[in-house]
Amino acid sequence: MAISSSTVSASVPPFLCCNTTKIPSFKVPHHTPLRLYNAKRTQIWVKRSCFKSTITAKVAQQSDLQYRKLGDSDLQISEITFGTMTFGEQNTEKEAHEMLSYAFEHGINALDTSEAYPIPMKKETSGRTDLYIASWLKSQPRDKVILATKVCGYSERSAYLRDNAKVLRVDAVNIRESVEKSLKRLNTDYIDLLQIHWPDRYVPLFGEYFYDSSKWRPSIPFVEQLKALQEVIDEGKVRYIGVSNETSYGVMEFVHAARAEGLSKIVSIQNSYSLLFRFICNDQQTNAPELNLCLAEPWSSLRIESVLAMLNLNSFSCAPSGYCLNINMFEKSVHSPFAVDLVEVCHPKNCNIGLLSYSPLGGGALSGKYLDINSEAAKKGRMNLFPGYMERYNKSIAKEATIQYIEMAKKHGLSPVQLALGFVRDRPFMTSSIIGATSVEQLKEDIDAFLTTQRPLPPEVMEDIEAIFKRYKDPAIL
Repeated sequence: MAISSSTVSASVPPFLCCNTTKIPSFKVPHHTPLRLYNAKRTQIWVKRSCFKSTITAKVAQQSDLQYRKLGDSDLQISEITFGTMTFGEQNTEKEAHEMLSYAFEHGINALDTSEAYPIPMKKETSGRTDLYIASWLKSQPRDKVILATKVCGYSERSAYLRDNAKVLRVDAVNIRESVEKSLKRLNTDYIDLLQIHWPDRYVPLFGEYFYDSSKWRPSIPFVEQLKALQEVIDEGKVRYIGVSNETSYGVMEFVHAARAEGLSKIVSIQNSYSLLFRFICNDQQTNAPELNLCLAEPWSSLRIESVLAMLNLNSFSCAPSGYCLNINMFEKSVHSPFAVDLVEVCHPKNCNIGLLSYSPLGGGALSGKYLDINSEAAKKGRMNLFPGYMERYNKSIAKEATIQYIEMAKKHGLSPVQLALGFVRDRPFMTSSIIGATSVEQLKEDIDAFLTTQRPLPPEVMEDIEAIFKRYKDPAIL
């Protein structure tokens, strides 16, 4: 499909270059982020907001949902993004269309998919999610929809996604093939937000808590990944880029590489965040379940017990004669909260990267439906349909925390869903919460929770949330 162009010219903000730099007029694809060049061919970042023509998904009329700018992109995204990973596995095409229509009729303007969907990943169902979206999308104005998708990270088990590959990597060949296939499945000529689903390098994922240094492996350099992404941006196939399941180290490396090389910067990060998972693990040099510490000073038994409780470890050994960093620094690095760590990195005054949180209901566990294993809702839930899937949200300690949150919600006249989604909604670092559903009824309950729950949650509710959190910390960490 041909891409319309418009001629633009503008002056670069003074903090980006010297006052003598001249910017020529030139043509650019209408929906593509811009990079301008000075006379010496030095690449300079320029926000599209500098120009007269700004393309954003249309904000739905008569909606109480709020809309926020995604990082330093021009995307004004609804505070709910509709997640689609059940399409083609738990949901039929008709059901998918009904939910998509309901979502966009009620103010949602963004949907999230992936080349990995539907979940669980299987060769025989691969790509169905995108096909269901495409058949719905063809009857919608394209500029009404913020379409986000993802390219898989390193994987030895999902090579079937490529034509000729033994392992998936985040390199130019894989990125190009992924984008081309996604565009074809989705029947569109551009993607609004392309995210790296998980890193090319080894990182603890999906419930892992410790960084296992023995699992380190050579990875595609950050600059090489960005250059490959820049190619599809320059071709008008992708507007903006982001990351997912990423760490502070990864985010900073991507930002540094973009600045150093004059490449497009990531605008978003898609990580898990909920009442059951509020912390992000830093790069540990230790392995669970046994923690061996070299201490510069002896610890009291009470202090050891507090660390054991914090880490949920079964054994603990000390070597008081050893040498290490001071204890307070160690404790902080082992248990580094999202609200301190990545939030600082992503702050608008720092790297300005928007958080798209997934699993705000803890895979559905925070709705309470899995507490009664014989209930119809539990039987239809993914944790029972796919044994072992997301089990971190349904183990005993997570169940204990869930029961506490549900009882507390009842005390304040809230439903479990209102409490869980209201909490995530009100986080000052939240741009949009990715909410999935398997029925219109579920989706309606989720949207209504955003609209009917007091904004922000009352102080007494937050006090009770923090009291439970202090007891259970992050029960979803394996």
